Order: sequence, then C-alpha cells, then structure tokens
Amino acid sequence: MYSPKPLILVSNDDGITSLGIRTLVEVMQELGEVVVVAPDSPQSGMGHAITIGEPLRLHATPIFEGVKAYECSGTPADCVKLGKHYVLKDRTPDLVVSGINHGSNTSISVLYSGTMSAAIEGAIEGIPSIGFSLCDFASDADFSHVRSFVKQIASNVLANGLPKGVALNVNFPKKSEEALKGVRICRQTNGKWQEEFDKRKDPHGRSYFWLSGNFVNFDAGQEDTCEWALENNYVSVVPCQYDLTAYETMKLMQQWQF
Repeated sequence: MYSPKPLILVSNDDGITSLGIRTLVEVMQELGEVVVVAPDSPQSGMGHAITIGEPLRLHATPIFEGVKAYECSGTPADCVKLGKHYVLKDRTPDLVVSGINHGSNTSISVLYSGTMSAAIEGAIEGIPSIGFSLCDFASDADFSHVRSFVKQIASNVLANGLPKGVALNVNFPKKSEEALKGVRICRQTNGKWQEEFDKRKDPHGRSYFWLSGNFVNFDAGQEDTCEWALENNYVSVVPCQYDLTAYETMKLMQQWQF
C-alpha cells in the first residue's frame, strides 16, 4: 500500500539565507516533503512576537533546489502561522522543525528564542514540533556533526509523535575533535541572564544603550540539565510546553480568602 511522504514545514529565526536552515532542509528532504516559510531577515530574540500593526509580505524563492520555499517579512511565529494557514491551506504538516539556529537556546533563553517560538507555534497548532540549535554563533558554523542526530530525533518524533502542547528544544555542542557522546533527555537548566547596559553616545550626542551580560547557572553540576549535557559533549533534548500555569500554586491559592 502506498504511503505518502511526511509533510514537513521548516522555519527558523536566522533568516532564510542562513547556513543552519540550509542544513536542516537538506536533512529533512531525506525524511519527507519539505516546505519552507522563513524570515527574510534575522529575527533572533523575537520570542513569540507576532506582526499585528503592519502588513506581512510573503514571496516565493528558488533558494533551495527542488523545495517549495517562501521568505516572509514577519517573525518566526508569523512564518509558521502563514505556512499552515495560507501556504499549505488544507494540508496539515506532520512535523514542524525550526533552525538549525546559530547559537544555543538553553535554559531561560527558550523564552526569548525566535527559533523555539516557531516550534512552540507548531505545538499550539497541534503539530509535533522541534527547535534545533547549535552552540556556535558563527555564520559559517560547522553543522556536519549534527546531521545524523537531527535525522534521528526527527524520525523518532514522526514515528512516535509528541504529547499535545509539547515541543522539543534540541541543542548541539559546537564541533570539536571529540565525537558527540549521544543524546540526553534533560530538564531546562535553572539559570538567567545577568544583564548589563552599556550607555553610549551616537555621533549627534544622543544617548543609547547596548545590551550585554553573562549567563548565571544556578544548577551548576546538576547532571539532569541541558547545560550539563552540552558541557559534557552530549546533545540535549528538553521537552517544553506552552502552558505556563503553575498548578501547585493554583491549588494553594484556592485556599485563600477572596
């Protein structure tokens, strides 16, 4: 009996011309029919922003040979929305994948990440979804060591599905002389960014600020976290959910007097 190829929607936040999305498209072509809807310019740090105050523009592009692809003026979440509801119309993707991001998206960064917002948007739509990131911000980063893991993880999700409302946050260590040790299913590291704002002056003497800072890991040494996995040359996989309800606190609050 004929079984159609899985339909895979690909997006990212680094923009449609990035090396990371090209790598992801090539790997996904080994698994199914690929359709790309991605930003026409970098959208890093956009979180789950959507465009509501200006028009969204969508243009077909031949950037990936043999793949139907569109560049969008909006955010990663916009791209997945347009991909599902306009580009694919009556066809529902079997999988949404986002990335491969140039730079990690571990710990609290999942809230700021445009890469993960595309995956979370897929989960909101009831589609199994994965965000992939590499711990290397270079535009010419080497993705060769992650291809087999991307394929393996995506194949598992296609075969087994994911619970409703869940997307996977997958991070890869930067390429090194040591081979990756394997995959670790992890929890999100308890950490935060300790921000600093560098106040500067533009040529007209007007003040502006440049954001910088350092990541603080409150779970240092905890072997069940995404940060530990990456530091020890494992692929980290964290199941994430968009339901932010604190259920235990809700139960406690039901005892309050109102």
